[in-house]
Amino acid sequence: MSLFAIGDTHLSFSTDKPMNIFRGWDNYVERLSKNWKNIVTDEDTVLIAGDVSWSMSLSGALEDLKFIDALPGKKILMKGNHDYWWETKTKMERFFKENSLETLSVLHNNAYLVDGFAVCGTRGWFYDDNSPDAQKVVAREAGRLRMSIAEAKKLGGEIIVFLH
Repeated sequence: MSLFAIGDTHLSFSTDKPMNIFRGWDNYVERLSKNWKNIVTDEDTVLIAGDVSWSMSLSGALEDLKFIDALPGKKILMKGNHDYWWETKTKMERFFKENSLETLSVLHNNAYLVDGFAVCGTRGWFYDDNSPDAQKVVAREAGRLRMSIAEAKKLGGEIIVFLH
């Protein structure tokens, strides 16, 4: 069993926001799928460290989440700064169950034990942004990180922290 990490998949199956307008992103969904299937097995875990989908709602992200769910391995999803579709952990877990998304889990104020590693983390924010609104976000994300690390410590194992 292996633990992998990837971020910024920026899927947009139900949203008109293709990433191929940027250099290097041509056929990125096909390349992502092919490379993932060549490397990841069903026994592996992949942490997706944010910016999973461009959707603006959880229901709108369904096709993107189905794509990820169909790929090999278990997936732990973490919120990124562009994940506007993100809901509470409880709502997302219910949505996953209702839509038979069986390989997806949510990392949000919690942690997971993966093959001896306590996986934890949060979205984070720019530490050098001194605007009042940004400082609120930094404080909130620091609190979430503290909670996630505390949960990881309870699980035992080597702690691995992910930030978007």
